[in-house]
Amino acid sequence: MTLVDHLGELRRRIAVGAAALIVGTAIGFVFSEQLISLLTGPIGGQRLIYLELGGAFTVRLKLALMVGVALALPIVVWQLWAFVSPGLTQRERRVARPWIPAMVGFFTLGVLVAYAVLPAAATFLTGFEIPGVLVMELTAEAYFGFVTMLFLVFGAVMQFPIVLIVLNRLGILPLARLKASRRFALLGIVIFAVVVTPGGDPISPLVMSGVMYVLYEGTIVAIGRLDARDAAEATADIAGAVTDGADGPTDA
Repeated sequence: MTLVDHLGELRRRIAVGAAALIVGTAIGFVFSEQLISLLTGPIGGQRLIYLELGGAFTVRLKLALMVGVALALPIVVWQLWAFVSPGLTQRERRVARPWIPAMVGFFTLGVLVAYAVLPAAATFLTGFEIPGVLVMELTAEAYFGFVTMLFLVFGAVMQFPIVLIVLNRLGILPLARLKASRRFALLGIVIFAVVVTPGGDPISPLVMSGVMYVLYEGTIVAIGRLDARDAAEATADIAGAVTDGADGPTDA
Protein backbone atom coordinates (compact mmCIF):
# COMPACT_ATOMS: atom_id res chain seq x y z
CA MET A 1 0.00 0.00 0.00
CA THR A 2 1.14 3.53 -0.78
CA LEU A 3 1.30 6.31 1.82
CA VAL A 4 -1.95 7.78 0.46
CA ASP A 5 -3.65 4.38 0.83
CA HIS A 6 -2.41 4.09 4.41
CA LEU A 7 -3.73 7.56 5.24
CA GLY A 8 -7.08 6.73 3.68
CA GLU A 9 -7.26 3.51 5.68
CA LEU A 10 -6.36 5.41 8.85
CA ARG A 11 -9.09 7.99 8.23
CA ARG A 12 -11.64 5.23 7.70
CA ARG A 13 -10.66 3.43 10.90
CA ILE A 14 -10.78 6.68 12.88
CA ALA A 15 -14.20 7.52 11.41
CA VAL A 16 -15.62 4.14 12.43
CA GLY A 17 -14.21 4.50 15.95
CA ALA A 18 -15.52 8.07 16.25
CA ALA A 19 -18.97 7.00 15.06
CA ALA A 20 -19.03 4.24 17.69
CA LEU A 21 -17.99 6.77 20.36
CA ILE A 22 -20.72 9.21 19.32
CA VAL A 23 -23.41 6.52 19.39
CA GLY A 24 -22.19 5.22 22.77
CA THR A 25 -22.11 8.75 24.18
CA ALA A 26 -25.66 9.39 22.99
CA ILE A 27 -26.81 6.22 24.73
CA GLY A 28 -24.98 7.28 27.87
CA PHE A 29 -26.61 10.71 27.82
CA VAL A 30 -30.08 9.17 27.55
CA PHE A 31 -29.43 7.10 30.67
CA SER A 32 -27.31 9.70 32.49
CA GLU A 33 -29.89 10.27 35.23
CA GLN A 34 -29.95 6.57 36.13
CA LEU A 35 -26.15 6.50 35.99
CA ILE A 36 -25.90 9.44 38.37
CA SER A 37 -28.22 7.70 40.83
CA LEU A 38 -26.09 4.55 40.59
CA LEU A 39 -22.78 6.33 41.13
CA THR A 40 -23.99 8.52 44.01
CA GLY A 41 -25.13 5.47 45.99
CA PRO A 42 -21.73 5.05 47.71
CA ILE A 43 -21.98 8.54 49.29
CA GLY A 44 -25.36 7.79 50.84
CA GLY A 45 -27.56 10.26 49.05
CA GLN A 46 -25.22 13.18 49.71
CA ARG A 47 -26.37 16.09 47.59
CA LEU A 48 -24.05 17.35 44.89
CA ILE A 49 -23.88 21.00 43.93
CA TYR A 50 -22.63 22.72 40.81
CA LEU A 51 -21.18 26.20 40.65
CA GLU A 52 -21.70 27.15 37.02
CA LEU A 53 -24.86 27.69 35.01
CA GLY A 54 -24.08 24.82 32.67
CA GLY A 55 -22.61 22.59 35.37
CA ALA A 56 -25.40 19.99 35.36
CA PHE A 57 -25.23 19.62 31.59
CA THR A 58 -21.44 19.35 31.68
CA VAL A 59 -21.56 16.61 34.30
CA ARG A 60 -24.12 14.62 32.32
CA LEU A 61 -22.08 15.04 29.16
CA LYS A 62 -18.86 13.85 30.82
CA LEU A 63 -20.59 10.80 32.26
CA ALA A 64 -22.15 10.09 28.88
CA LEU A 65 -18.70 10.31 27.31
CA MET A 66 -17.39 7.81 29.87
CA VAL A 67 -20.19 5.41 28.91
CA GLY A 68 -19.46 6.07 25.24
CA VAL A 69 -15.81 5.13 25.70
CA ALA A 70 -16.79 1.91 27.47
CA LEU A 71 -19.35 0.93 24.83
CA ALA A 72 -17.12 1.89 21.90
CA LEU A 73 -14.00 0.21 23.30
CA PRO A 74 -14.49 -3.16 21.54
CA ILE A 75 -15.00 -1.44 18.18
CA VAL A 76 -12.08 0.97 18.69
CA VAL A 77 -9.76 -1.88 19.71
CA TRP A 78 -10.79 -3.91 16.68
CA GLN A 79 -10.26 -0.97 14.32
CA LEU A 80 -6.82 -0.37 15.81
CA TRP A 81 -5.94 -4.04 15.38
CA ALA A 82 -7.23 -4.08 11.79
CA PHE A 83 -5.02 -1.10 10.95
CA VAL A 84 -1.86 -2.31 12.71
CA SER A 85 -1.97 -6.06 12.03
CA PRO A 86 -1.00 -5.93 8.30
CA GLY A 87 2.35 -4.42 9.34
CA LEU A 88 3.12 -7.23 11.79
CA THR A 89 4.83 -10.49 11.02
CA GLN A 90 2.79 -13.68 10.96
CA ARG A 91 4.28 -14.74 14.29
CA GLU A 92 3.47 -11.39 15.91
CA ARG A 93 -0.12 -11.54 14.65
CA ARG A 94 -0.51 -15.10 15.92
CA VAL A 95 0.79 -14.09 19.35
CA ALA A 96 -1.28 -10.91 19.74
CA ARG A 97 -4.59 -11.91 18.12
CA PRO A 98 -6.04 -14.00 20.99
CA TRP A 99 -5.41 -11.20 23.48
CA ILE A 100 -7.18 -8.40 21.61
CA PRO A 101 -10.67 -9.39 22.88
CA ALA A 102 -9.17 -9.98 26.34
CA MET A 103 -8.31 -6.26 26.54
CA VAL A 104 -12.02 -5.43 26.75
CA GLY A 105 -12.59 -8.13 29.37
CA PHE A 106 -9.76 -6.92 31.58
CA PHE A 107 -10.88 -3.30 31.25
CA THR A 108 -14.38 -4.33 32.33
CA LEU A 109 -12.87 -6.24 35.26
CA GLY A 110 -11.00 -3.10 36.32
CA VAL A 111 -14.16 -0.97 36.22
CA LEU A 112 -16.07 -3.53 38.28
CA VAL A 113 -13.28 -3.65 40.88
CA ALA A 114 -13.25 0.16 41.00
CA TYR A 115 -17.01 0.26 41.56
CA ALA A 116 -16.65 -2.27 44.37
CA VAL A 117 -13.91 -0.16 45.96
CA LEU A 118 -15.81 3.13 45.64
CA PRO A 119 -18.09 2.77 48.72
CA ALA A 120 -15.18 1.93 51.04
CA ALA A 121 -13.06 4.75 49.62
CA ALA A 122 -15.92 7.25 49.96
CA THR A 123 -16.66 6.13 53.52
CA PHE A 124 -13.03 6.55 54.53
CA LEU A 125 -12.61 9.97 52.93
CA THR A 126 -15.85 11.36 54.37
CA GLY A 127 -15.17 9.88 57.82
CA PHE A 128 -13.09 12.90 58.87
CA GLU A 129 -16.05 15.27 58.71
CA ILE A 130 -16.86 17.20 61.93
CA PRO A 131 -20.61 17.99 62.10
CA GLY A 132 -21.22 21.69 62.28
CA VAL A 133 -17.53 22.50 61.90
CA LEU A 134 -16.02 20.62 58.99
CA VAL A 135 -18.88 19.86 56.63
CA MET A 136 -18.61 18.57 53.08
CA GLU A 137 -20.29 20.47 50.26
CA LEU A 138 -19.26 18.25 47.39
CA THR A 139 -19.48 19.56 43.85
CA ALA A 140 -20.72 17.27 41.12
CA GLU A 141 -17.68 18.06 38.99
CA ALA A 142 -15.26 17.03 41.75
CA TYR A 143 -17.08 13.83 42.70
CA PHE A 144 -17.67 12.51 39.20
CA GLY A 145 -14.16 13.55 38.20
CA PHE A 146 -12.86 11.36 41.04
CA VAL A 147 -15.14 8.47 40.03
CA THR A 148 -14.20 8.70 36.35
CA MET A 149 -10.48 8.79 37.12
CA LEU A 150 -10.83 5.84 39.50
CA PHE A 151 -12.62 3.76 36.85
CA LEU A 152 -10.17 4.66 34.08
CA VAL A 153 -7.10 3.96 36.22
CA PHE A 154 -8.37 0.56 37.33
CA GLY A 155 -9.47 -0.32 33.80
CA ALA A 156 -6.14 0.67 32.27
CA VAL A 157 -4.02 -1.02 34.94
CA MET A 158 -5.79 -4.33 34.43
CA GLN A 159 -4.22 -4.56 30.97
CA PHE A 160 -0.79 -5.41 32.37
CA PRO A 161 -1.23 -9.25 32.35
CA ILE A 162 -1.84 -9.05 28.60
CA VAL A 163 1.35 -7.02 28.18
CA LEU A 164 3.34 -9.58 30.17
CA ILE A 165 1.97 -12.53 28.20
CA VAL A 166 2.55 -10.89 24.81
CA LEU A 167 6.14 -9.97 25.77
CA ASN A 168 6.70 -13.54 26.90
CA ARG A 169 5.29 -15.04 23.70
CA LEU A 170 7.55 -12.76 21.68
CA GLY A 171 10.56 -14.06 23.60
CA ILE A 172 11.31 -10.74 25.32
CA LEU A 173 10.28 -11.65 28.88
CA PRO A 174 11.01 -15.26 29.86
CA LEU A 175 9.04 -17.08 32.53
CA ALA A 176 12.13 -17.56 34.69
CA ARG A 177 12.60 -13.81 34.98
CA LEU A 178 8.97 -13.32 36.06
CA LYS A 179 9.36 -15.97 38.75
CA ALA A 180 12.66 -14.53 39.98
CA SER A 181 11.26 -10.98 40.12
CA ARG A 182 8.32 -11.62 42.46
CA ARG A 183 9.59 -9.44 45.33
CA PHE A 184 10.56 -6.58 43.05
CA ALA A 185 7.24 -6.89 41.21
CA LEU A 186 5.30 -6.69 44.48
CA LEU A 187 7.23 -3.61 45.58
CA GLY A 188 6.75 -1.95 42.20
CA ILE A 189 3.05 -2.79 42.18
CA VAL A 190 2.51 -1.24 45.63
CA ILE A 191 4.40 1.95 44.73
CA PHE A 192 2.61 2.22 41.40
CA ALA A 193 -0.82 1.73 43.01
CA VAL A 194 -0.16 4.42 45.60
CA VAL A 195 0.93 6.88 42.91
CA VAL A 196 -1.83 6.35 40.33
CA THR A 197 -4.95 5.92 42.47
CA PRO A 198 -6.86 9.18 43.03
CA GLY A 199 -8.37 10.42 46.28
CA GLY A 200 -5.61 9.70 48.79
CA ASP A 201 -7.51 6.94 50.61
CA PRO A 202 -5.64 3.75 51.56
CA ILE A 203 -8.41 1.44 50.33
CA SER A 204 -7.98 2.02 46.59
CA PRO A 205 -4.20 1.38 46.39
CA LEU A 206 -4.53 -1.58 48.77
CA VAL A 207 -7.17 -3.25 46.59
CA MET A 208 -5.35 -2.37 43.38
CA SER A 209 -2.10 -3.80 44.72
CA GLY A 210 -3.82 -7.01 45.77
CA VAL A 211 -5.61 -7.46 42.45
CA MET A 212 -2.50 -6.65 40.42
CA TYR A 213 -0.35 -9.11 42.33
CA VAL A 214 -2.97 -11.85 42.02
CA LEU A 215 -3.04 -11.18 38.27
CA TYR A 216 0.78 -11.28 38.23
CA GLU A 217 0.78 -14.73 39.80
CA GLY A 218 -2.05 -15.80 37.51
CA THR A 219 0.00 -14.61 34.54
CA ILE A 220 2.94 -16.78 35.66
CA VAL A 221 0.63 -19.79 35.86
CA ALA A 222 -0.88 -19.02 32.44
CA ILE A 223 2.54 -18.60 30.82
CA GLY A 224 3.72 -21.85 32.40
CA ARG A 225 0.78 -23.70 30.87
CA LEU A 226 1.35 -22.06 27.49
CA ASP A 227 5.03 -23.05 27.57
CA ALA A 228 4.10 -26.62 28.53
CA ARG A 229 1.62 -26.78 25.66
CA ASP A 230 4.21 -25.46 23.21
CA ALA A 231 6.75 -28.01 24.45
CA ALA A 232 4.24 -30.85 24.06
CA GLU A 233 3.36 -29.72 20.54
CA ALA A 234 7.04 -29.45 19.60
CA THR A 235 7.70 -32.94 20.97
CA ALA A 236 4.73 -34.33 19.05
CA ASP A 237 5.97 -32.66 15.84
CA ILE A 238 9.45 -34.11 16.28
CA ALA A 239 8.05 -37.57 17.00
CA GLY A 240 5.82 -37.34 13.95
CA ALA A 241 8.73 -36.29 11.77
CA VAL A 242 10.86 -39.18 13.05
CA THR A 243 8.03 -41.64 12.45
CA ASP A 244 7.45 -40.33 8.93
CA GLY A 245 11.16 -40.65 8.21
CA ALA A 246 11.29 -44.22 9.51
CA ASP A 247 8.25 -45.28 7.47
CA GLY A 248 9.45 -43.60 4.28
CA PRO A 249 10.96 -45.45 1.30
CA THR A 250 14.64 -46.35 1.39
CA ASP A 251 17.08 -46.50 -1.49
CA ALA A 252 18.03 -49.94 -2.70
